[in-house]
Amino acid sequence: MLRYDALQKTVLKTDPYPYLVLPDAFEEGQLQDVISDFPDIQHPGSIPIAEAGTGPGFDAMIKELESDQFRAAIEAKFGVDLTDCPTMFTVRGVMRQKDGRIHTDSKTKVITVLFYFNEEWANEGGYLRVLRNGTDIEDYVDEISPSAGTMVAFRVTDNCWHGHKPLVGQRRSIQMNYLVSHAALGKHQFFHGLSAKLKKLFS
Repeated sequence: MLRYDALQKTVLKTDPYPYLVLPDAFEEGQLQDVISDFPDIQHPGSIPIAEAGTGPGFDAMIKELESDQFRAAIEAKFGVDLTDCPTMFTVRGVMRQKDGRIHTDSKTKVITVLFYFNEEWANEGGYLRVLRNGTDIEDYVDEISPSAGTMVAFRVTDNCWHGHKPLVGQRRSIQMNYLVSHAALGKHQFFHGLSAKLKKLFS
């Protein structure tokens, strides 16, 4: 489903931390099946894949992302060994005003991979920004549209600051993480599951 040739040729940027952007990550004809089967999410937060209603096109994408081929492609691009790193998937569909605040990812994550599934993007907010610091959303080196088929991946470092300007409404994405251990996976799954249940209850 994915354009491995294009991923291989994509430049890995290193300022201010290692990351890449691939605007058209899917082979022709593959993206629409994933969009059609994207879970119908009506509440905010990061939702574990197991708790999202998915379809065959979406499931096929997850299977490919869990494949040795994709893992090897990410290893080669970032120069890391992910052999013993379990994967975790979460999806988002709805954003709140406070979502997108500047942050770095948890140190239990090695690599973060994002895919966006928004067919048209006319909002002023919601563009992912690769930032130089943790305080200024305007001090960015890259701004990435969350348009359908775009892939972003970055190495989790102490300075992997990122975020976006506020947006209220639909913004569909999937986040994949390679984690440092299975113990870390268990912790993330527990807290994501609990958080998703609470947000659904109070939304």
